[in-house]
Amino acid sequence: MFALPLTEEVELRPLDPWRAEEFLANLDRAREHIQPWVSPSFVATDLPSARAVLQRYAERWARDAGGIWGLWWRGTLVGGVMFVSFDAALGVCEVGCWVEPSAQGRGMVAPAVRRIVDWAVRERGIQRVEWRTNADNARSIALARRLGLRHDGTLRQVYPGPHGRIDLEVWSVLADEWLAGPAVPQPTVH
Repeated sequence: MFALPLTEEVELRPLDPWRAEEFLANLDRAREHIQPWVSPSFVATDLPSARAVLQRYAERWARDAGGIWGLWWRGTLVGGVMFVSFDAALGVCEVGCWVEPSAQGRGMVAPAVRRIVDWAVRERGIQRVEWRTNADNARSIALARRLGLRHDGTLRQVYPGPHGRIDLEVWSVLADEWLAGPAVPQPTVH
């Protein structure tokens, strides 16, 4: 129903449960690439589990506790951004993203994350935006830096992983820091 253009070739759209087939196709293309970095519950393996992931996010959105949006590049879903958690009363949220290999390095994820962070801070009054990532995920850490987030610390051996326990880095930006930074460009609607 609605699409927010980020560039001439990239749109940010709601990723609702009825888009489960597109989401599953995206995950099939991205699976090996993202599996080491995202929660196993996110990486759906069939249509019912893809629909369940999107339904969980739809329910979070309805409870004002999260949300998910897809990135369409030239009409194909290639990744997305989300509020993993969102608590307006506490003023804290966590953002995340994923992208399939064909879309990597095309500059579409950072503008999408900027849009949802800007909305959270300016429209919803969020005071602290967090980015949590596996300490071995160099691309995610580089993106956190590009977005202007600061490294708060590392939670050591927080989750079990396939090759031992995983360290989790926590990055954040506070509302006053975000608002002092460069303005988020508003897309031109044609």
